[in-house]
Amino acid sequence: MPSPILFISDLHLSPNDPATTAAFHAFLQGPARTASALYILGDLFEFWIGDDSLDEAFNAEIVHAIAQLAGQGVKIFFLAGNRDFLPSARFASAAKLSILPDPSPILYNGQTLLIAHGDALCTDDLAYQRFRRIVRHPLVQTLFLALPKRWRQGQVEKLRQRSKASNQMKRSDIMDVNPQAAAQLMAQHHVQTLIHGHTHRPAMHILPQGQRWVLPDWYQGQGGYLKLENNTLSIHQLDGSPF
Repeated sequence: MPSPILFISDLHLSPNDPATTAAFHAFLQGPARTASALYILGDLFEFWIGDDSLDEAFNAEIVHAIAQLAGQGVKIFFLAGNRDFLPSARFASAAKLSILPDPSPILYNGQTLLIAHGDALCTDDLAYQRFRRIVRHPLVQTLFLALPKRWRQGQVEKLRQRSKASNQMKRSDIMDVNPQAAAQLMAQHHVQTLIHGHTHRPAMHILPQGQRWVLPDWYQGQGGYLKLENNTLSIHQLDGSPF
């Protein structure tokens, strides 16, 4: 039987949450080493303003730890989130990982699954979807990355504060995945299993097309991961116990 593969998302790593950083290093030294592959489905970092973020010691430390895991023979894949959608070739090379488009089908032991970050499926949040289309436009990204790093940092911080204030005014269900959007995506890709993060609402949902698995977020040293082994999916806490 092939070794398991693991899925994580929404760690939001930053120097402001050292407990989660420590938990991530322990995860890389523990459960991740038993896997054949690790899929990071976005929001690994609290924000990523361009690959010159690697010049910061904290980010370089995280990327080096990922590269060390890759050096142990674990294949690592990254799919961008809404907080860290600007990584490029320098990041991929330094971390020794492959960057995947959102969404992406993957094949494991004869089983095809679809992975995504999940924010594109929150279609009821019209304001966010408009914002997403703008910031994901290649021209906008090119112009943003051409600006000084300090200015980009300031703009991202302003956007974070604005987003936090806006989300407090929205109904909870608006910021969740639209079940019909998820079902349509699964039908489009002819899959029975969809895996995503973003909503911070870990669960397994039964849809007419199959199963939708939502990954847990990480915060203050707590978190979890999804494990695929022998064609069976299960959510675990960081100590390996059931979530």
